[in-house]
Amino acid sequence: MSSDNVLHPLRDQIDAIDREILELLSRRARLAQEIGAHKHKLGLPVFRPERELAVVRKVQQANPGPLLDAGLAAVWTEIMSACRALEGQQRIAYLGPEGTYTELAARRFFGSSGELLPCADLDEVFRSQLGGAASHAVVPVENSTEGAVARALDLLLSQPAHLCGEISLPIHHNLLRLREDLQGVRAVLAHPQALSQCRQWLDSHLAGVERRAVASNAEAARLAAQDEGLAAIAGEHAAGLYGLRLAASHIQDEVGNRTRFVVLGAETPAPSGRDRTSLILSVPNVAGAVAAMLRPLAEHGVSMSRFESRPARSGDWEYMFYVDLEGHADDPPVAAALQALRAHCAFFKNLGSYPIRQD
Repeated sequence: MSSDNVLHPLRDQIDAIDREILELLSRRARLAQEIGAHKHKLGLPVFRPERELAVVRKVQQANPGPLLDAGLAAVWTEIMSACRALEGQQRIAYLGPEGTYTELAARRFFGSSGELLPCADLDEVFRSQLGGAASHAVVPVENSTEGAVARALDLLLSQPAHLCGEISLPIHHNLLRLREDLQGVRAVLAHPQALSQCRQWLDSHLAGVERRAVASNAEAARLAAQDEGLAAIAGEHAAGLYGLRLAASHIQDEVGNRTRFVVLGAETPAPSGRDRTSLILSVPNVAGAVAAMLRPLAEHGVSMSRFESRPARSGDWEYMFYVDLEGHADDPPVAAALQALRAHCAFFKNLGSYPIRQD
């Protein structure tokens, strides 16, 4: 029996299933349009991050296989993105240019139907969202290897930012250039954090070669595309954008290297069952003040997933504390802890409660 005789009937079945899927997707889209019309009348937001995450979790819980949960999450994110676009186009600001990990995080979070707005630096990202040029913004705040993104923390403090979501991505650094080998590399270009995250590999394979910090890994890729002697540390997706080859893959020193991104937006998500609340706090510079600040969390059984200090820049050796709590501000234990913190802290800023998503 020929391969065509075997494959044709199977392909016919797939074609029939595809037509069924298309009809079901069209029915879903029409329902989404109805919901959008009601939202418009009631003045409700188009984007509900906790609802979309709940949809993905339900699909994954019902997954009979053989598709992987991650693949289903990607498919349903795109379905909801396309349906959301019928209600109104979203514009998402991110740290550009094209090819950055922040762009990848934005596409993973919002899907491909949103309009992405690349920005030159984090200050412009915040201005775009807060000034109305973009409905949302995606901002890197923390790396599992190198720690906090300092400028992002400073802007979260100084600007009236509100968080409505987050996404954590594995970071796989690659060495990209116009050639597929390491011969003739004069300089390696990357964002300062990427250079730090690949320090051991660079010491072993390109010892003595100049390491040049640039604004982003995508900018490094853009420059490497113009000079055969330059190599860029960037994600594999940047290679296709800038016509580069993979000279070495997965060169990050830590296998579990991840970056956490937060989403800025006007929405106030309802509790999803797996949420995080982000705060910025300060206390008087007296003995025992920090321990007293943390006491309400222990008393109400609220866990911290992050506690980091940054100078308040007041000149008096005072500090701001960036605190992430497990749970939503509407959860009774968290609500009670927040009330006690407000009474105790000299400065209290609630950046928002939002669902946690990890790809």
